[in-house]
Amino acid sequence: MSIRTPSPSPFRPARRIDQSFLAHLAPTFTEAEVLKPPRFNAYYGLADVSPVDVSSWKLELGGLIADKRPWTAAQIYALPEQELIIRHVCVEGWDYIGQWSGVNLRRFLETVGADLNAKYVAFRCFDDYYGSIDMATALHPQTILATRYAKEYLDNPFGYPLRLRTATKLGYKNPKWITAIEVTNNYPGGYWEDRGFNWFGGL
Repeated sequence: MSIRTPSPSPFRPARRIDQSFLAHLAPTFTEAEVLKPPRFNAYYGLADVSPVDVSSWKLELGGLIADKRPWTAAQIYALPEQELIIRHVCVEGWDYIGQWSGVNLRRFLETVGADLNAKYVAFRCFDDYYGSIDMATALHPQTILATRYAKEYLDNPFGYPLRLRTATKLGYKNPKWITAIEVTNNYPGGYWEDRGFNWFGGL
């Protein structure tokens, strides 16, 4: 397994972003409150989940990113992890407390030399789901690329091997089974957003 070092970005230095959002962190909870396993949700039923073969899985990178080399699961697992115990809120009206761990998304974007001045971070998934978030959300300290739930690696029904987990968005803004990340200034939409859901999807 090769060790990745941060790539110098050819893009201009990140503009000074309003840091007031740092004072607006989502509430966190205790391990005793965590639902195990997490609740499944997708645009299809649990029986229709297609298992991901991690031996051939790679995370592809595109758009305004200096180092577009793909990442293997082992390389992502080797990155420093951040843990969040936060509430997952579904647009359907239910919620639960989840315990997620993985690399901080801002740290990952910096590692690959992404343009942090871009407008959007977009995601493509193994199940053909797709979504996007604004750059401010991508840089929020409670946004991670999750690889674990309740300290164990994610199971296939819950986004194995990689999913987005942000504390400030509704559930449909947290894609699972991620296979590609793109940084862009072009509006990328999303699976549900293109069907009428609010794009921002904030809590």
